Amino acid sequence: MITVCIRYTIDIRKHGEFERYARDWPDPIRRCGGQLIGYFLPTKMAGPTNIAYALINFASLAAYEQYREALMRDEGAKENFGFADRSECILIEERSVLRQVA
Repeated sequence: MITVCIRYTIDIRKHGEFERYARDWPDPIRRCGGQLIGYFLPTKMAGPTNIAYALINFASLAAYEQYREALMRDEGAKENFGFADRSECILIEERSVLRQVA
């Protein structure tokens, strides 16, 4: 099992747009083979207010690669990518592949 961690730097004026983007992902992620742990938005209580995360589990690195290919063909995913581009709510997107040890 691997977990893909996506770290987003978001426009602080567009939390609402990013939240919409995040809420539109569960179905495409499941259809394409990922197991969504969740999307996480920052709060104003502590830490940076422009960093958000998504965590998605996959059976293997090969399963993640197949997911990426399927995502590019999925209509819901394409619509969501387009929304993010039009809204410009995401400034930077970084991925890490993690493995759980405990």
